[in-house]
Amino acid sequence: MDWIQSEVTLAPKDRGVHLVTDEILDPVPAVRSFRVGILHVFIQHTSASLTINENASPAVRGDLERHLNEMVPEHQPYYEHTLEGSDDMPAHIKASLLDTSLTIPLRDGRPAFGTWQGIYLNEHRNRGGARTVIVTAYGERDEAA
Repeated sequence: MDWIQSEVTLAPKDRGVHLVTDEILDPVPAVRSFRVGILHVFIQHTSASLTINENASPAVRGDLERHLNEMVPEHQPYYEHTLEGSDDMPAHIKASLLDTSLTIPLRDGRPAFGTWQGIYLNEHRNRGGARTVIVTAYGERDEAA
């Protein structure tokens, strides 16, 4: 059994839901050497999140962003944490509702996604900046790889 771990910096994104599967996996080619294993992806931020969802239709990403903004609106009178902007506390709430990490099975050097699945970066801030993710893989490597 082997382990690998890499830090990947995602380019700054506008507020919204972004398909980032390739942006996370391409900088870590060693993942392709695992015959079977587990891929763990963790985002080191409290105002962005990771999810797995539809990788084909951009409408899904737009609908998710609009729904999250309805569920967790800005400018609520009960928010105390407001010094960093009106989008900050809602960003923390959204990150807590979604998640900061994903665990994905690896099969034959690829994440064992369903047909239409991909990794989303959910950027909850208007100007969140670059985001750092830690990519860890554990498992059995293909001897031929």
